[in-house]
Amino acid sequence: MSASKQLVPVSSSSRGGIPIARMRSLYRVDEVGRKLDKLPHKEHENLRSTYERMLEKGPERFQVKPSGLPAMDHLYDELPNFSEVLDDVKRQLALCEDSRDALEITPLLLLGPPGVGKTHFARELSQLLGTGMGFMSMSSMTAGWVLSGASSQWKGARPGKVFETLVDGQYANPVMVVDEIDKAGGEHAYDPLGALYSLLEHDTAGSFVDEFAEVPIDASQVIWVATANDGRAIPDPILNRMNVYEVQAPDRDAARRIAARLYDGIRRDHAWGERFEAQPRAEVLDRMGEMAPREMRRAWMTAFGNAKLACRDHVVCDDLPESGGRKSTIGFMQ
Repeated sequence: MSASKQLVPVSSSSRGGIPIARMRSLYRVDEVGRKLDKLPHKEHENLRSTYERMLEKGPERFQVKPSGLPAMDHLYDELPNFSEVLDDVKRQLALCEDSRDALEITPLLLLGPPGVGKTHFARELSQLLGTGMGFMSMSSMTAGWVLSGASSQWKGARPGKVFETLVDGQYANPVMVVDEIDKAGGEHAYDPLGALYSLLEHDTAGSFVDEFAEVPIDASQVIWVATANDGRAIPDPILNRMNVYEVQAPDRDAARRIAARLYDGIRRDHAWGERFEAQPRAEVLDRMGEMAPREMRRAWMTAFGNAKLACRDHVVCDDLPESGGRKSTIGFMQ
């Protein structure tokens, strides 16, 4: 049996059993060797180093899928406002269960206000699948080349994140997060999403060419998750290639459950947690329920610290920071 057909177990942080992986070749070593041989001596040191790294690591990467339908109940509890997305992921995971088919998940676009947990969901998905993760912020100054890399002719050029995640990582099918995709327009010299048009298409992604390395690489197995606040700023060709989900802030009851789980997790993860009550008080959970999920961990840590300073074994509402992270002015009171 060839290396590309072998099925081997690999360890993973995902819950629900050890996933199965087959090896997949992502690029042709002979083509990388030809590129390296053509490089002028004492020039293009970064590019030379990239080719040498590709040859050293070899083209084979794990193509992972869960060996069975992974346990997902904890995600429904932790991310109740993502139940529609989780339902769709579960359906797509079920299709490849007990088969030799590769894991295939339609690109996801998570639309919603800041702080509802979109990026956290993407991280949890990568842990569930056990395939690793690459992260790209499209609001950064480097967004113009972050997907496709910059030509080696430019000073300070380097490969894009897609290339780096596949070449430097262990997996042929990592979760790639395109954060704040709606902010990609900016004032870039060219469309920073240009490479995404082909990367989101299975056929063309199989021979993706990074502008820095200029070697075709197989990105067809990448699992794409994009986040955005405003779908109107995203080009239609991108929207048409993705399953779009409008993620709302959790309702009050769901927010209280999220806050309670965070309290329990923080308390268990720290030795000092045993000094505090096992369950937060109802009035404190009511206050926490008014916060966005993004604010909750910081709020609990602040509250634990304030409670400790007050020599209490429980958190009260006055221990919590003001919602929205407003801080009091430092100075002298008259």
